[in-house]
Amino acid sequence: MTTFILTVACAAKRGIVAAIATYLARHGCNITDSSQFDDSQTDRFFMRVSFISEEGADLSALRTDFVDVAAAFDMTWAIHDGSERMKVVIMVSRFGHCLNDLLYRWKIGALPIDIVAVISNHFDFQKLVVNHDIPFHCIPVTKDNKAEAEAQQMRVIESAKAELVVLARYMQVLSDEMCRKMSGRIINIHHSFLPSFKGANPYRQAFVRGVKLIGATSHYVTADLDEGPIIEQDTIRVTHAQSPDDYVSLGRDVESQVLARAIHGHIHRRVFLNNDKTVVFPASPGSYASDRNG
Repeated sequence: MTTFILTVACAAKRGIVAAIATYLARHGCNITDSSQFDDSQTDRFFMRVSFISEEGADLSALRTDFVDVAAAFDMTWAIHDGSERMKVVIMVSRFGHCLNDLLYRWKIGALPIDIVAVISNHFDFQKLVVNHDIPFHCIPVTKDNKAEAEAQQMRVIESAKAELVVLARYMQVLSDEMCRKMSGRIINIHHSFLPSFKGANPYRQAFVRGVKLIGATSHYVTADLDEGPIIEQDTIRVTHAQSPDDYVSLGRDVESQVLARAIHGHIHRRVFLNNDKTVVFPASPGSYASDRNG
């Protein structure tokens, strides 16, 4: 039986949950997982519902019949087939730990996505990517060709019909235009020392300053560098007895884990933009297996 996912965002008001539950019941649907959040600060309501149709309703009919419910509450909404895998383009430079981690998770089915292309400004990972039967595009970027390079990147993204772009340690700043065009559809990863330790060798800077926690942050990309809405974060403790190389190694591990979790939440429609922050619904124990398998 197909699992469908309904996502809703709208102004908070009475009756939304009842209207959705009534709609699903009338269409012979059974709710298998539901999360909701009413933000009193922004006066916005967010909801994600997983459900199955016990009477064989198809996706097109479900979408058509939900229009009136959505209009009554001025909803931003979508209904998705939960078995469909999101098309993803990965962009990477010369640090390969996140790319390698994502390829491994994808290969074993822990990250149910379709990687439709990998874009890099270097050839370092061409063989790795091609060996996974994934198209590889090397698009060099300089200060003189940045606009044309970005246009080439967008052609790859659009021709592959990618729904998400992942910056897996891609070390080039995207233009404001691209950030606006792909708003809510580009995920980045960086070390959580920002803005305290900017520039080269942030882990060495952290070592010199005696940092006790190493962290990573994954966020949506906006025109404000490394300040987009945060999706996922984590930290790991370090001590005075560890070396700068230890910091780098541990930092790479936490970056890889945080990026994978952010992507996992996004592809399963659990992340909602809420002004400059996000609402992230966790996978419940009963729904984790279905999330993991698609």
